[in-house]
Amino acid sequence: MARPRVGIIGNSYLINDEYPAHAGGTMNSEAVADLVGAMPLLVPADPRFVSVPELLECFDGFLFTGGRPNVHPEEYGEPETEAHGAFDRARDAITLPLIRALVDRGQPFFGICRGFQEVNVAMGGTLYPEIRDLPGRMNHRMPPDGTLSKNSPCVTR
Repeated sequence: MARPRVGIIGNSYLINDEYPAHAGGTMNSEAVADLVGAMPLLVPADPRFVSVPELLECFDGFLFTGGRPNVHPEEYGEPETEAHGAFDRARDAITLPLIRALVDRGQPFFGICRGFQEVNVAMGGTLYPEIRDLPGRMNHRMPPDGTLSKNSPCVTR
């Protein structure tokens, strides 16, 4: 019997500051394959390459991953400010309607970090651009250079 297929929503990156790529963390594929027992497949989060109806047809579930860019504040009715940081409008264009469609269908999905923020925004919520400024909140953002070290607040191993 074929394993369930889980689409892992990828992130856009520039390799060596010049080569555009879609990428996903190996730990996400490991979790889908080893813990869930499903087949992990990376999805380019760009409406030029995929559509929500195609994704719904092809996958049994989805993993909405974390990533450096933020959901654009226009998606939750706020003006853009410098505090919001970088954006990935192509990812917003796929993930937000996909989440709404998954909820409507009762199809499984899981959101991590930015992915959970996407769930919040898709369901009508808002985001606070500088969470680390709020009392009792921890900065868990990926370092601006994209590296993870043992001392990074993002690393839990």
